[in-house]
Amino acid sequence: MSSLSRWSSTKVALLVLGMTAATITPIVISAPASSQTPVPSTTPSPETPSPATPSPATPSPTSTVNLSDVSSDYWARPFIQALAENNVISGFPDGTYRPNQPVTRAEFAALIQKAFSNQNRVRQLSAGGFSDVPANYWAAAAIQNAYETGFLAGYPGNVFRPNQEIPRVQGIVALSSGLGLTGGDTSTLTTYYNDASAIPQYAVGSVAAATVSNLVVNYPDVKQLNPQQSLTRAEAAALLYQALVKQGRLQPIASNLPASQYVVAGTPTSTDIVSLAASSSSFTTLTSLLKTAGLADILQQPGPYTVFAPTNDAFAALPAATLEQLQQPENREALVKILRYHVVPGAVTASQLSAGELTTDEGRPVNVKIDSANSQVSVNNARVLQADVKASNGIIHAINQVLIPPDVNISQLNQPPTGNGTPDVNVGRATRGGRSYIGVGGNIGLSGNDTALSDTNFTVISKLGLTNYLSVRPSVIFGDDTIFLVPVTLDFSPRRAGSVGDRSYSISPYIGAGVAIEANANTDIGLLLTGGVDIPLGSKLTLTGGVNAAFVDDTDVGLQLGIGYNFR
Repeated sequence: MSSLSRWSSTKVALLVLGMTAATITPIVISAPASSQTPVPSTTPSPETPSPATPSPATPSPTSTVNLSDVSSDYWARPFIQALAENNVISGFPDGTYRPNQPVTRAEFAALIQKAFSNQNRVRQLSAGGFSDVPANYWAAAAIQNAYETGFLAGYPGNVFRPNQEIPRVQGIVALSSGLGLTGGDTSTLTTYYNDASAIPQYAVGSVAAATVSNLVVNYPDVKQLNPQQSLTRAEAAALLYQALVKQGRLQPIASNLPASQYVVAGTPTSTDIVSLAASSSSFTTLTSLLKTAGLADILQQPGPYTVFAPTNDAFAALPAATLEQLQQPENREALVKILRYHVVPGAVTASQLSAGELTTDEGRPVNVKIDSANSQVSVNNARVLQADVKASNGIIHAINQVLIPPDVNISQLNQPPTGNGTPDVNVGRATRGGRSYIGVGGNIGLSGNDTALSDTNFTVISKLGLTNYLSVRPSVIFGDDTIFLVPVTLDFSPRRAGSVGDRSYSISPYIGAGVAIEANANTDIGLLLTGGVDIPLGSKLTLTGGVNAAFVDDTDVGLQLGIGYNFR
């Protein structure tokens, strides 16, 4: 959320002449559609009812992390591992997953029940149920649930065919129907699939809707749908994962993972940190606050950054009215501090985290705790819910609590402003443009011949925040005619400036006026006009540059460049 870079004195001088306010692009968040009734597939012949208990091929819960037959380079490993860790799928008693084993309709119904346990019911199964699904059948409840939530339908003759291997196209139609997906131009399916002509007519609309929703995953050829081929357990995991991404319950597979190349990109998506957060219904509060704080553009820069991202539930758990107060202009400083406290420079994966303190972009450390026995990572008192969501410019770790910096008092945010509305003055505070600092630098004379301002001299600089918008910036330029400059400045919010190599940076403009005091025998005093920029170099240092014009006996103009140490 702050930028780290260097800026040449020439560019600083030019920037002083053309400062503008930053504008943050609104973040658009899409919501999933409601459920619809699925279309039955082609008419089959009756089947023999299945036994009442699970067959030997039916998986039972076991270790969901280390599945012996899903190697690190297996194409569907990211989908399988993520669903296993979220208890959506499980392995077999022997520790295998059997990724290439076909999935029956009963097994797919069980997977749907596990993945979409809170889905609303849109219809009711008749009292007798399906004729080939006895009441004591192992998957009877799952089949009823999949039917009533709109995912799966039966065949003519009131049969379900629980032991039939489900074709890939039926799996896609089931998820498209259950999620209520719409849209997609059926005439363009040939641009996505070489075998689009093999898609059954009843399924064309659902496949088109699933395609533009990025639900379809084709391995090994992304353009080969193979609609009538039996769905495997690996393919089922991939489809379910993408469906949960569509609902905002999981994050998209990172673009740098091989598995991502098999997702049919019906709708191109940005993969930077802010775009990934905005695409998920779990982080709508976070993305809204980033916009309010003016920090969204910065987190879309190359970075890299690591963000411990609180979910909507985490923000909802804050004391009543806290969110509303944080979005008020008078509390913007606290909001910026809180958001910056969730960001760490660089891309740090969960495996790279170690117990101890980790310095945030706010300058204050968080305490990382590692529970190796349970494969759990905590930051302060927040637990990492989902680790290593890889973005194009860093990594997101979803957490279940909002991290509050030690210098932010949440309880005070809930109190109404006191007094007659006059801003609270706190000398040395941070402003919306950045922190207060004291430092050293140099002055380059540009015109005039009256004071040290017009010569090349050593200078001491400072910034003392007064309110969220105002600062006083005392400085002294030493020389034959030493001059003291005391301007009061209006500080603007940081704005994106560009990048150098793989590092992005922002600038915080300021303009102001004050007095110039020439330290000679007569102690001449004149008007001072100033304007410049601050460039944060991290939590400790700020690069600054500005042009000063002093009207004492004559008009002296100088370019002041320096570096300050942030003390608040």
